[in-house]
Amino acid sequence: MKEFLGEDFLLETETAKTLYHQFAKHMPIFDYHCHLTAKEIAEDRQFSSITELWLGEDHYKWRVLRANGVPEDYITGSKSDKEKFMKWAETVPQLIGNPLHHWTHLELQRCFGIDTVLTPATAEEIWSKCNEKIQSGSFSARQIIKNFDVRAICTTDDPIDSLEYHKQLAEDTTFPVKVLPTFRPDGALNISAPTFTEWLEKLTNLYGKPISSFSDFLDALVDRIHYFHEVGCRLSDHGLDSAFYLPPDESKCEEIFQKATAGKSLTNKEITLFRSTVLIHLGKEYAKKGWAMQFHIGGLRNTNTKMIEKLGPNTGYDSIADFTFAEDLSNLLNELEKVDLLPKTILYNLNPRDNYMLATLAGNFQGEVPGKIQFGTAWWFNDQRDGMEAQIKTLANVGVLSRFIGMLTDSRSLLSYTRHEYFRRIICNIFGKWVENGEYPNDIETLGKMIQDISFNNIEKYMDVELLK
Repeated sequence: MKEFLGEDFLLETETAKTLYHQFAKHMPIFDYHCHLTAKEIAEDRQFSSITELWLGEDHYKWRVLRANGVPEDYITGSKSDKEKFMKWAETVPQLIGNPLHHWTHLELQRCFGIDTVLTPATAEEIWSKCNEKIQSGSFSARQIIKNFDVRAICTTDDPIDSLEYHKQLAEDTTFPVKVLPTFRPDGALNISAPTFTEWLEKLTNLYGKPISSFSDFLDALVDRIHYFHEVGCRLSDHGLDSAFYLPPDESKCEEIFQKATAGKSLTNKEITLFRSTVLIHLGKEYAKKGWAMQFHIGGLRNTNTKMIEKLGPNTGYDSIADFTFAEDLSNLLNELEKVDLLPKTILYNLNPRDNYMLATLAGNFQGEVPGKIQFGTAWWFNDQRDGMEAQIKTLANVGVLSRFIGMLTDSRSLLSYTRHEYFRRIICNIFGKWVENGEYPNDIETLGKMIQDISFNNIEKYMDVELLK
């Protein structure tokens, strides 16, 4: 029997052990998609307790706490930090087969040096040890990032963000990690949202000129792209949860824009046409700047209206959608390809049934850059061993796995960098099985280079960002 979470955790063959320990383990991290904020890094945020650091904004944990019957007061409510932690300690032993059990103990080991398994019986001891380290003054946001050897972080930022903290970090020579913004214009695409008018007003203020037409609107977005580029942005991101392609038509979008700003309701077709036309216009600008474009496709969000009214959006009430989008995505990419303005693109699907569709569709638009169109890493609910293995094997079957840009955290938690280790162990194990089954030559140097490329080198080249070594 193997030791729980021992040195060779998830590594089932000697080849896998060699690949992980000699090649993957000590590679640095390029976290090219996450939900950390530049503000907490710039201000070098200190945490009051393990609860604030560990449970404060972690929707993964909130969901399983609810599924374990824990009252909301112990999750997002008014109970004390210690009481909330104790409920987590009660829940963890129930999570057999859930990656949160692994991640919890990886974080305890790697971040706090605690090998003890978290249970109600050990909770008091672990609570005290974690808080002692947190309150020592040497466990700030920046220190955690440096301890994981993170070289670059791409945050997720609204076009109306000032990026003041990114600028502050760029000028701070005491912190060697690049913290780069990512252009996430969901506010611009969601023309039917109740918040659109307020968002447009903020964009107008930043633009410094009236936005009275659809053309003005596009010009203002391009102006923000220029601004983001100057602050180091090389990546955009879009959440696409419903239809997003119709042949672009700027004249019709002018009518749609005027309707929306006059407070009139829009049809689904008008919403899709607007979204499509804006996306294509933005994609062309990204290509001109040399940016990469990310599409996160397939979330069913904020489903529990009673709890959303109580807690607000993005509080753990999302799931996998089942809308079809192959034709939309193909047409959108083709529209950009026709005019030679298809940027580097990373595609993520939330519904695992779409793995082969997305991976094969990516292959239709490759060229110029190795792995130009990426089938992105297993996302959100797929961010576990089965999901990662399925994504890796799908890409290997229909693409070029050695060009894969690898793992990201997609997290609000500073402790989530252990997920890179989790991913690296999983992919080393897959490679090891292929070799020891006689499915690939036992060429450790070639395999090791592939592992190192997927772990870090490929994304560094793909993003074309010079990092401090």
